[in-house]
Amino acid sequence: MPAQALTDRLLDSDPALRWQVERDLLCEPPEVWQATRARIGAEGLGARLLALQDDDGQWAGGAFFPAGFDFHGPEAAPGAGQPWTATTWSLNTLRGWGLDPAVLRARRTAQLLAENCRWDYENLPYWGGEVDCCINAYTLANGAWLGVEVGGLTDWLVEHRMGDGGWNCEWISGSVRSSYHSTLNVLAALLEHEAATGGTAASRAARREGQEYLLARGLFRRRSTGGMVAPWVDTYVYPFRWRYSVLRAADYFRRACLQDGVSPDPRMSDAIELVRAARRPDGTWVQEGRHPGRAWFEEDVPPGEPSPWLTLYGVRVLEWWDGLAG
Repeated sequence: MPAQALTDRLLDSDPALRWQVERDLLCEPPEVWQATRARIGAEGLGARLLALQDDDGQWAGGAFFPAGFDFHGPEAAPGAGQPWTATTWSLNTLRGWGLDPAVLRARRTAQLLAENCRWDYENLPYWGGEVDCCINAYTLANGAWLGVEVGGLTDWLVEHRMGDGGWNCEWISGSVRSSYHSTLNVLAALLEHEAATGGTAASRAARREGQEYLLARGLFRRRSTGGMVAPWVDTYVYPFRWRYSVLRAADYFRRACLQDGVSPDPRMSDAIELVRAARRPDGTWVQEGRHPGRAWFEEDVPPGEPSPWLTLYGVRVLEWWDGLAG
């Protein structure tokens, strides 16, 4: 359990974060954290984002990009950052915060999206996905969360796994090597789908093989040289969006190990030490940047300040690892 002063700081937070502190760090009984979780749709961050939902079930009038997004304008320029306001990103956020899906079911969100929401790519129907691995992963996870039949997307993801075991959204452009980012996004979605439905034999096998892609590289190394794959592996920014970090990957493996009932893989040890090294003397992790791009509102502290969200993830990962890896 973290020090009392740190615990108090984390508890003095939005319900979307507080319930996870109560459940995962303080091991409170379910009636405590479930009561806090139930507040997400009625107050704070969750209520703000729900209030921005369109009458047709979408956010910002679009599936992955806002309605009317200019793909040749300033927002689409290199380094500008894509907008984070459209439907998929908003659903990802609410799911990540732990919103009860019953709130969106009461709004008929899944049905309205089936009727009104189309992908920017070839105007394809929303719940059928399109050709991007990460987009289809998000759609699988959000559909499983909302109770939509999206099993076809598990088959699609299994079929589009690379020969080296992972995934890459650039497969359609000819890439034949997996991406850390894409692989983690797909793994997280397959895990969500398994938790909701049990998955399939093929999707469970694909998840294990995708995990092996990351574990064989220690979660951050190049297989060829053993060097760090890129500086982003230990750069910590919340919200995570689509980007990889060893912190986000370690939290995925925490959830996967708990779901599968297995111990942590020792090949993660160096990645865990990268997470540990970023912890400040007061027990917090610092917000190290901001992903560029239009957002509805800021969800965490400015860069350079101690981040409650990153601290939750960091403490949760280290307590899990230190409690079980030995």
